[in-house]
Amino acid sequence: MNFNKIISIGSFAILTLLWLGFGAALIFNRAILDTVWQAFLNLPLLGRIGLGVLLLPIMLGLWIWESSWSIWLRLILVIGLGVGTIYLFFPKRT
Repeated sequence: MNFNKIISIGSFAILTLLWLGFGAALIFNRAILDTVWQAFLNLPLLGRIGLGVLLLPIMLGLWIWESSWSIWLRLILVIGLGVGTIYLFFPKRT
């Protein structure tokens, strides 16, 4: 197994776990998402930039969820972003 395959599998596993956690928080305790978003906003600017770039799809999902849009639009966008991210990061055969 080469190094690229290890990175591919690792990034897929991490993002899948993060999206599963996001989904679990949506179902069981939405206040966790509010807490995570507020903690992110309270980081120093460089921390927000670094974490935002590193976890861009998750942070975009949190931003969408914390917006004032209708609940159905937010759900559709967050679910679509999660499924799309997991699909794009799925390790492909070379």
